[in-house]
Amino acid sequence: MPMRARRSPSRPLRQRGVALIEVLVSILLFSVAILGLIGLQAQAIALSLEADYRSRASLLADEIVGQMWLYKTVSLSSTITTPWTTKVATSTASQLPNGSGTITPVSGTTNAADIVITWKAPSRSATDSASSFSTRVTLPSL
Repeated sequence: MPMRARRSPSRPLRQRGVALIEVLVSILLFSVAILGLIGLQAQAIALSLEADYRSRASLLADEIVGQMWLYKTVSLSSTITTPWTTKVATSTASQLPNGSGTITPVSGTTNAADIVITWKAPSRSATDSASSFSTRVTLPSL
């Protein structure tokens, strides 16, 4: 005698397997949420690294501003600016990847200069623009 599937009186035949579908949907939602969190973590690390580079650039700019205040001029000699620009360009010294620094006196004044430090993180593609930090120093007239 063939065995027949027993029907449960409390559950109609068409509702079988609903729990399995619910579990699969919940696993799918959980997986999407985990992938989103991983993406957010990667973005947070990238932004943290960029903030670190910007902080280093600020310290390098502060270093040359200190020299300007010390010598009371924005037109520093090359014996002072050359080591600074070399330090900015050397990634082991400045810890800025592909860094460069420029000091440009502001035209029409004798006591102001613009300092621009640029760098390009290794994680950026060749077509991405470089990051930069710029500041203007104005020495008091004496």
